[in-house]
Amino acid sequence: MLVKWMRCSVVDRRGFERGQRKWAGLLGEPGFRGQGGGWSRAREGVVHLFGFWESRAFYDSFMARSHDRLHAAQIGTYKDMRVRLFEYRFDVKTGFTPVFTDADLLRVAHCRVRSDRIEHYTLMQEKVWNPAMAGSPGMLRGVFAQAHTEDEFMVLSMWDSAAEHGKYRTERVERLALRAQTGADVTAIAGDVIDLEPSWTV
Repeated sequence: MLVKWMRCSVVDRRGFERGQRKWAGLLGEPGFRGQGGGWSRAREGVVHLFGFWESRAFYDSFMARSHDRLHAAQIGTYKDMRVRLFEYRFDVKTGFTPVFTDADLLRVAHCRVRSDRIEHYTLMQEKVWNPAMAGSPGMLRGVFAQAHTEDEFMVLSMWDSAAEHGKYRTERVERLALRAQTGADVTAIAGDVIDLEPSWTV
């Protein structure tokens, strides 16, 4: 499964939101699995969107045929668009499906990993981070994915409330990072917490 992460700064909120509804047209696209996103809690006017496709081939076909028509309504409503593509590696928790309807909050973490530590980093994600997140009552599901550059990873998790995510965050994360030796694996880490916008879910 291919995961597409889009991030941009919105300059015309009403226009952007109107254009966002046009993406309902994705539903008829071969290989399309789902899309959702919302507004950053930390950065004013920043939007994150996540799209899921069965494969890179289906995605490339969509980009060549239908993308520009659906996108036309949003031209000029945002700036600084960044798009990253990742390949699904494994679930965080079990039975991941790209469904956003029961979630209230998204958390994205983006890591660059030392090339000689990729194997260790991936193992720690599986053995340390995943069980900790899966054991958090408010965590619904998540996905661990790797970019084609191989040293770049994304962890996307869906939460049923900000309060539940807050319980997981605080002191546990520091303890887990020590146990997983994250400092030795990672050269850069960034992330964001996103309030899900239900009307953008496709």
